[in-house]
Amino acid sequence: MNEIKILIVEDEESIRKLIHKILAKEGMMVYQAQNGKEALDMINKYTFDLIILDILMDDMSGYDIAQHIRSEDLMLPIIFLSGKREEEDIVKGFDIGADSYITKPFSPSILCAQVKSQIKRRRGASPENLDPSIIKHGPFKFNLKTYKFYKNDIEIKLSSKETKIIKFFMQHPNHVFSKEELYQNVWHNISSDDNSIMVYIKYLRNKIEDVPNEPKYIKTVWGIGYEFSV
Repeated sequence: MNEIKILIVEDEESIRKLIHKILAKEGMMVYQAQNGKEALDMINKYTFDLIILDILMDDMSGYDIAQHIRSEDLMLPIIFLSGKREEEDIVKGFDIGADSYITKPFSPSILCAQVKSQIKRRRGASPENLDPSIIKHGPFKFNLKTYKFYKNDIEIKLSSKETKIIKFFMQHPNHVFSKEELYQNVWHNISSDDNSIMVYIKYLRNKIEDVPNEPKYIKTVWGIGYEFSV
């Protein structure tokens, strides 16, 4: 776990120090922010491997910070650590883009295990995926520098729009998106065109699915939209 940089965003100093102590023992470099402004300043200044994020803070909520991170397309694993235990709060956290949600009071050993798991999942087990520009899920790999997409290490040629869709899917695996959400995030247009979405989903299935008529990876969630399942 050497050279791994973690940012703790938490307004309670005692909790920050506890988490710092836990993760520093694992050889991680741990940075601390006591509010949202400090957190955003650090995110703009440094490259982190993971963020541990409180929700209730004075200047802005952890939800706001997470939304900012996702809007900037920073593929940082986010772990919410919060006293908000209601189901709707947890669901909201995952909807915004959290990779994990741990409620207070928390087990230090479980938090540490979650941090290790999220970083391993993000980077992948092979030395190749220590490169943060590589996203890997299942048999697929996307290079954020070259915008090339691979299945089982074989490059799949994609059009510009197909590349943008698969990039979005690779950045948000196992998450259901409506056609409107896909259109807004890929086409960057408020009004949606269902036909365009359907056509490009069909194109992608023909290229990446083993059996396009029985999709295993780009699944239709009836009445809602699509899920990139890996």
